Amino acid sequence: MYTDEDLNYAVKKGVFTDTAVNEFRSLLATEKHTSSVDEENFRLIGGFNDIFVVIACMLLLFSSIWVLRPISDTLAMLVFAILSWWLAEFFVLKRKMALPAITLLLSFVGGVFWCVFSITSSVPYFSLQAASLIAAAVATLSAYCHWRRFKVPITVAVGMGALFVFLLSLLLVVFPTAKESLLIILFLCGIAAFSLAMYWDASDTQRMTRRSDVAFWLHLLSAPLIIHPIFSNLGILNGNDSLISMLVVVVLYLLMTSISIAVDRRAFMVSSLMYVMYAVSAIIENYGGIGYSFALTGVLIGGGLLLLSAKWHFIRAQLLSVLPISIRSYLPKVK
Repeated sequence: MYTDEDLNYAVKKGVFTDTAVNEFRSLLATEKHTSSVDEENFRLIGGFNDIFVVIACMLLLFSSIWVLRPISDTLAMLVFAILSWWLAEFFVLKRKMALPAITLLLSFVGGVFWCVFSITSSVPYFSLQAASLIAAAVATLSAYCHWRRFKVPITVAVGMGALFVFLLSLLLVVFPTAKESLLIILFLCGIAAFSLAMYWDASDTQRMTRRSDVAFWLHLLSAPLIIHPIFSNLGILNGNDSLISMLVVVVLYLLMTSISIAVDRRAFMVSSLMYVMYAVSAIIENYGGIGYSFALTGVLIGGGLLLLSAKWHFIRAQLLSVLPISIRSYLPKVK
């Protein structure tokens, strides 16, 4: 499987002409009745060999933990992280394999975090928040080093996640009462991740380079951080089944859907799907649909999402037409 970035690289090396590649993209867009921009492509797997390599890497990595754990947990996680980096040197830097790149990044950053956490948590008078603080700081730095070396698109999102853990831990250490405002803090972290995602998206509105892939993973990070605090504050998962709360959930979901359509990213719709299904199901049940409320909810929402997918371009065109030009310039154009 070849990505837009591979085609751009071939043009750069003189294998194809820029005109030929553009005609090829236009041909595929006509054949599929959609443009590559709206497909929201990202490189996840290049073939079954990616899965084969990931299985082999995981066997090696977790077996090393099993062997070394009786000696020392810290040593086991240190070797786990070192092996993850060493494997990435071949399978990511030389072979350019997509799925192993994602897996080895997560194992490296996770291994660094737990290695540092196991060291700091064993220090006397160190609280768990302080141990998490140091571990998250080192994990953030390790993610940055990994990005400088391998440029795996998901690295920026993982680094942001580690940075958020660091900031949360720092806040809880300095202000223990901040735990009561945890949802608000998570929401602000989500807004920060979304802003960074839009920065990367705006730099590649055609979505032909790895910058678009970086934005994709940042949107996946930001969506639950924004969605969960909003819906949790409504208390719908804590027994608050009032009709007004359920209707608010539906209205908020429509707002999130509008944002997803405008920025041409589906992360918000997927992240808030569980909440709106619960809300619609509760509304149907309150009006006498006991016993089949969830099934009817699945039919309504599933059918609505399929219709939205079929009419995605038309709906985007209508939505973008009412937005200011200053905003539209940062968003993918409708083709």
